[in-house]
Amino acid sequence: MSKSKAESIISSLQTSITERSAKVGVVGLGYVGLPLIRAFVSSGFHTIGFDVDPEKIKSLQNGKSYVGHIPSDWLSDRVNDKSFVPTADMSLMAKADALLICVPTPLTDSRDPDLSYVESTAREIARHLRKGQLVILESTTYPGTTTNVVKPILESSGLKAGSDFYLAYSPEREDPGNLEFTAQSIPKVVGGIDETSRDLAAELYRQAVVEVIPVGSCEVAEACKILENTYRAVNIAMVNELKILFQNMGIDVWEVIAAAKTKPFGFQAFYPGPGLGGHCIPIDPFYLSWLARKQGLTTRFIELAGEINTAMPEYVIGRVTEALNDAGKPIRGSRIGLLGVAYKKDVDDPRESPSFKLMELLLRRGADLSYNDPYIPSLPSMRHYDVPNLTSEPLTPEYLASLDCVLIATDHSAYDYEMIVRHSSIVIDTRNATIHVANNRERIFKA
Repeated sequence: MSKSKAESIISSLQTSITERSAKVGVVGLGYVGLPLIRAFVSSGFHTIGFDVDPEKIKSLQNGKSYVGHIPSDWLSDRVNDKSFVPTADMSLMAKADALLICVPTPLTDSRDPDLSYVESTAREIARHLRKGQLVILESTTYPGTTTNVVKPILESSGLKAGSDFYLAYSPEREDPGNLEFTAQSIPKVVGGIDETSRDLAAELYRQAVVEVIPVGSCEVAEACKILENTYRAVNIAMVNELKILFQNMGIDVWEVIAAAKTKPFGFQAFYPGPGLGGHCIPIDPFYLSWLARKQGLTTRFIELAGEINTAMPEYVIGRVTEALNDAGKPIRGSRIGLLGVAYKKDVDDPRESPSFKLMELLLRRGADLSYNDPYIPSLPSMRHYDVPNLTSEPLTPEYLASLDCVLIATDHSAYDYEMIVRHSSIVIDTRNATIHVANNRERIFKA
């Protein structure tokens, strides 16, 4: 392609982006992709949403949202005015000027990166790729993925990255349930395989989000996301380890943290729990340790944090065992109600939730298990767990009184903790949710 023709294609794409006439395609319509669609539509872009799940597409086409913070009435209006077109027809990728990849990047059973969703999406894009398109990977992954995995697959189309099409990476930073920060109000880090790709991607995001931070390469942007979540995982592991130590010493770790965070500098509060959950923090550090092994190095600090966090469900079950033993009951045959299946409070997202590991451990020990979660009416199938066929029980005084033990795994704001403790014989609190309960505190066991 001649230099003048290449410059003309770049100029045309830049103009369509700044005038917001560019059509934005988002591949993967989950907790990352759907909020991203909303950000671009709200900024005046027309969008196409792609997903291989026919049930998701049918729901969206009917104007029904399955993501809690995306209202169905907003969605219905956008589908009706055609500013958002949900589809499973991948041939429509050719109509998009920019394609944003927001598909899962889980771990294999051996805790190695599973890029199968990214690779299959890249192959699908390659089948429909045309000159002048911008492709941006948002899925969390290890440094080098965009350049060494996605780029060769896209170039199998016969088009060349950086001249025929443009390729960049910008890590998603969604925080489900956090009403203070939306896809539009969270700064976006952007790196490209070259300056042109980076600048085009930065200009696109600039139209829809509060701030864009360009960086020198895709690898820097990829490493940025891994650093963010590894930082959190390591600090959570530290407070989880301290929780066990302080528990043995008769010290309340929650009170310790509350005291420590009064320091106005040099300390950031992290909190213990029954294990890590969500689509990032339990997974991303293992991407980094896997990459280190590929380089002949070890990340001992990160791997130790992973071991501590992974062991927390077993610690919680140990506390359940102690509490029941004190009441003269074994776990086997005991009626145990688990409160909260979502991985964090006030969301409908169960991905990687430690509640599933807790269920697995309780069932293995013979517990008569039930659960309640106001956001998850029935248990979904999970990749790594054999999930029991259960539906959420009504959280009534009668239900609580029928249980031998209540295990609080997720501290939803909707729960009336005074009522829960009043009608329960034993409460295992993994989230300090009962801190303000004044009466019957002898029934509460911290875990």
